[in-house]
Amino acid sequence: MDTRISFLGLGIMGLPMAGHLLAAGYPLTVYNRTVSKTDSLVKQGAKLAATVAEAASDADVVITMVADTPDVEQLLLGEHGVISTIQSGATVIDMSTISPAASQVIYGKLGAKQVGFLDAPVSGGDVGAINATLTIMVGGDAVTFQRALPIFDCLGKTATHIGASGAGQICKACNQILVASNLMGVCEALGLAAANDIELKPLVKALGGGAAQSWQLDNLGPAILNNQLDPGFMIELLAKDLRIVEEALDAAGTVAESTSKAKQLFDRLMDEGEGRLGTQALVKAYEQLGKVRIRG
Repeated sequence: MDTRISFLGLGIMGLPMAGHLLAAGYPLTVYNRTVSKTDSLVKQGAKLAATVAEAASDADVVITMVADTPDVEQLLLGEHGVISTIQSGATVIDMSTISPAASQVIYGKLGAKQVGFLDAPVSGGDVGAINATLTIMVGGDAVTFQRALPIFDCLGKTATHIGASGAGQICKACNQILVASNLMGVCEALGLAAANDIELKPLVKALGGGAAQSWQLDNLGPAILNNQLDPGFMIELLAKDLRIVEEALDAAGTVAESTSKAKQLFDRLMDEGEGRLGTQALVKAYEQLGKVRIRG
């Protein structure tokens, strides 16, 4: 592999993703604010960059995977960010979940330096990152997308070009509407069954065999029943995503009913200090509101 990749952000998602690229043979440079998180990759042959500017200076592709819009803006557009050293003809791929409007601004500013930019958020959580089965939703130029496909193939099972810059983030916003709404439905349904003294494990099995089947029910339903609330995807991250979704819905002037309700529930859990738990801990809010015990 001749394409030199710099990966910025080695959290729950970024670390395994960067590892897949290194295993595929790409020359890899890594940067993370907490330097110790780079240790395992450096031991496997990755190069450690001391600064963002250093990481970007000789990269053909820079990938960012961090928490929120301001983090991406600082990494890419800050005074000592990627834009300060990246070379003309390079490509930047942001795989974080951020504001679609911010992605369009970044696209324009990098484009002025003849640098390609793709917004490429993902779905699949830490399991998808570890197993390289992520779903990748991409906005940006079609030609830049085609060039990036070999990289996406190392990270996920599907990469879909949605449209122009920002379209990937809009697609991710749509994804999070469905995720949050579906999870609310799972908790509400389990609450109804529990209030009627229905045994919940056979209920989940029965529902999973019909039209109500979903990823949330199949994967988080059993976790809820077993009171397993460790994060595959944290409440604080979905709460952040729902803020972005609500902003996008407001900007579009369209309906935001389920998103508004979901945001209220997740914000409630944030206020109660539950932000580091998995999103399935939404069940706690339904237990409180419905005065019913759902978890085993």
